[in-house]
Amino acid sequence: MSETAQALEAGPGGPEAAAGTRQYLTFLLAGEEYGVDILRVKEIRGWERTTPIPGTPGHVKGVINLRGTIVPIIDLRERLGMPAVEYGPTTVVIVLCVGGADGRERVMGVVVDAVSEVYDLPEEAMRPPPEFGAEVRVDFVRALATVGEKMVIVLDIDRMLGMEALGAGAGTG
Repeated sequence: MSETAQALEAGPGGPEAAAGTRQYLTFLLAGEEYGVDILRVKEIRGWERTTPIPGTPGHVKGVINLRGTIVPIIDLRERLGMPAVEYGPTTVVIVLCVGGADGRERVMGVVVDAVSEVYDLPEEAMRPPPEFGAEVRVDFVRALATVGEKMVIVLDIDRMLGMEALGAGAGTG
């Protein structure tokens, strides 16, 4: 069993999580490592064909039936304005619980290139994203964290995947 699977099985805030830290599931997109709060992760699934819904933006790949729940599937590369790639053997769907502006939680899946690690990150390791001006959107980025020699981009999934944001592409507001 991989470290990621063991951490998910042990559950968030497991014995390794120290006080004042949170666990983040990280994944790869275009060679960069991104993270989401592991408390939002419901499961990780291999890529499977979706049922397309006419009239949805290109980053909405369709829906799947997950044990009786209809779950929208979003290609995170396309949502973030990255070029689309053909899905391969490491492509996975991370099923997340996303909060909306209306206070309701929804289940959504995001397609990512591969799952990476689970990290315990102390709050003091989180740094706000730098200001790039109005031309570059960083409102989906909750924080940047340094782990060893690499940088992890921690995403604000509520802002990025909330129903009010889904119709907007990464480059529009």
